[in-house]
Amino acid sequence: MINYSDKKRLPAEQLERLFLSIGWESGREPETLSKALENYGTVYTAWEGSELVGLIAAMDDGYLTAYVHYLLVRADHQNDGIGGELLERLKVRYAAFHKVVLVGEHPAMRFYERHGFTEVTEASPMYFFPQRD
Repeated sequence: MINYSDKKRLPAEQLERLFLSIGWESGREPETLSKALENYGTVYTAWEGSELVGLIAAMDDGYLTAYVHYLLVRADHQNDGIGGELLERLKVRYAAFHKVVLVGEHPAMRFYERHGFTEVTEASPMYFFPQRD
């Protein structure tokens, strides 16, 4: 059985396992990731017993726009409805906002479209990666 939570303080070792289970580099800095998530506007998690199996996190301006930064589900729990449930909870949370923005990687685009997101073709995501020593 999957239980859902909105607590932002998450154990670093759980985050490390979740993020690395799908090859996300953020999992290599679990302590930093744990601290960062405490500053997000919204964090919802999915748990199977004591194991973190899914997470969605968004930043927002408090009124108009929310940005989904993370939506991930452990590989062995994908296609179980967990990602959809996390996304639906986030949509309820931000229902009064003007828009919710996310950058979807191409393999996941159909998933986001099924949940009401529309691809915007006149804009493209852009990134800046500061150099680290």
